[in-house]
Order: sequence, then C-alpha cells, then structure tokens
Amino acid sequence: MEIKIEKAKVLKEKPDFSKLGFGKYFTDHMFLMDYYDGKWQNARIVPFGYIPIHPASTVLHYGAEIFEGMKAYKTEDGYQMFRPYENAKRFNDSAERLCLPQVPEEDFVQAIIELINVDYSWIPTASGTSLYIRPFMYGNDEALGVHAVHNATFAVILSPVGNYYSSGLAPVKIAIESEDVRAVRGGTGYAKCGGNYAASLRAGKRAEEKGISQVLWLDGVERKYIEEVGAMNVMFKIDGTIVTPKLTGSVLPGITRKSCIDILRDWGYNVEERLLSVDELLSSAENGKLDEAWGTGTAAVVSPIGLLTYKGKDHIISNNTIGELTQKLYNELTGIQWGRIPDTRNWILKVKVK
Repeated sequence: MEIKIEKAKVLKEKPDFSKLGFGKYFTDHMFLMDYYDGKWQNARIVPFGYIPIHPASTVLHYGAEIFEGMKAYKTEDGYQMFRPYENAKRFNDSAERLCLPQVPEEDFVQAIIELINVDYSWIPTASGTSLYIRPFMYGNDEALGVHAVHNATFAVILSPVGNYYSSGLAPVKIAIESEDVRAVRGGTGYAKCGGNYAASLRAGKRAEEKGISQVLWLDGVERKYIEEVGAMNVMFKIDGTIVTPKLTGSVLPGITRKSCIDILRDWGYNVEERLLSVDELLSSAENGKLDEAWGTGTAAVVSPIGLLTYKGKDHIISNNTIGELTQKLYNELTGIQWGRIPDTRNWILKVKVK
C-alpha cells in the first residue's frame, strides 16, 4: 500500500508526559483512507484535524462505525506493539457484522506503523505510559436509507496515555446490572462498534452515582448469565479453576482475554469458557470458593474486582485486596508488553525507528 505523507507545518506543544490521563491529547498527524467504487483509495497521513462529513452520512443516522484499541510501547531503538494482527482480524470481523468494507490485515498494520513512525516522538517513556492507537472506520454514504455501506473512511489517530493505575493497582467495586443489557446473541455484542458502548452508558451512570466503578452485565435473554464487566471481559477463580464467560456472540472476543487464557493454561490452570450464572457466582462468593475476580482489556490490562453488589447485598472478594494470581497475571502481561520479560509466544511486533 502506497501512503502519501503530508507533514504538519506547525507542530503541537507536547503535554507533560507525567500527567497524561487517558485520551486527552492527540499527536500531530492522522491516517485516512477512503473506500469508494469498490476499493480502498487515497491512503494518506495528514495533519491531525477535523474531518468534514456530510449531514446525511451513514454513520450519523445508522451508527455504521467500528473501532479498535491498541498500544505502542517505547523501546531503545523504536517501539513494539502487542498482537496487532489480532486487532486487525477482529476489526474485519466487526466490519463484516456492520456491512462495512474489509481492510487487508497487512494494510491495517502498515497504516499504524507508518503513522507512529511519523509521530514517534510522541511515545511517552515514563513507567506505565504508552501510545494509545485508535483505528476506526465509519460509513459515509451521502444519502438517507438503511442499506449496506458503499462508501467508508478508515482512520487511525494516536494519543499518549498515562499509567492506568497511577495510584496503584487497586480493586474496584462492581454492581451486577439487573435492568439494562449491553447486547444479545445474534446482535452486535461480539463487534467492537460504538452502539454497544452507547447502550452501556445509562447503567454505568447509575452505578457511578452510587460510588460504584462499573457494572457486570447479564445476558439479554434470560438475564442470568454473566457476560462482561463494563467495557472489559471478566474472569473468576472459583475453587482453583478459572471461569470466564464463553463467546456466544454477545461477548467481545478480547485480545487480552485470549492472552490471559493462553498464559493461565501454560501455568497449569484449568480454564473453563462456559456459561456462568449469577446464582452460581454469588453462591461461590458466599461459600468461600470465589477466590479472585478481575476484568481484562487493553486500557487496564488486568483490573482486580474487590466487591460485587447485587440487589442490595455486597459480596467481598479476596478481602477486597488484589489476589495473588491477579497480580501475577498483570505482571506477566505488562512485562511482555513493555519488554521487561522475554516474549516466548511471538506476540510482540517490534519496529525499529532510524
């Protein structure tokens, strides 16, 4: 893929890399590529800025949009990414579900690499920091009417982000949601599209008003099986076995989730991907068999859960402290991602920058 590069004439003043937060700052450039006449055209890196969009555009009226979340980590001679081709595959799975065009995996990764190479100086170096990568695609047919997308734009933007756990890896409080649902089987739950996240906002807002970090979603049909926690996959250590909800079509196939399962099995744990009812989960908490619980995702990597609340009753997990396995898993994953420990599974893509 040939990519034209237009450098910004005036570069931004970089923020204080020790006070980044998440998604607040953006680099000097972005990648754009257009799909029309049945093919991708005009791949380009241009100065970061607003994107003109027709008022009748497909994305504005019918939510034809998908995205991914990834990170780049600074190294001595460049940077490295964690399993980017897995993100490319999931991006195309999401595109297929929303009738958006496919992006060749090599083009997906090349676009990201060349954009980071242009904005390499934006990768922060402080402990726990990284360069967040947000590829996304949206339909932009300039006509009203519900139909498969004929015109689309693929874009990538970059944002230096701080340590998710700036105050330490602390357990969070989670409310099991009994009213709203995030997704249903046969819907778009397995796709990484904006509508899934918009559907989660009301329950999340209610939880936040009660001082609770996030919600644990139940399935949309029987309202009894555990699915995800907030915007992350979730795992439980129950009586020595690792249990995580199976991918039934309403659960996002997380890349961090997949990596955790591989690591845990390498360590000799029995990992069950299956239906887990809220009754079984809470029963295991009450009889002392729920040893640990954690969420998994790109932003947090691993997020320990210290308390579950459901219908007015609280259930403390691991004495509201970080479980030994949770901490070990976090150390292993972040060690691989930041290059502190060897990558023995060929998950890291290293890029040298001259």
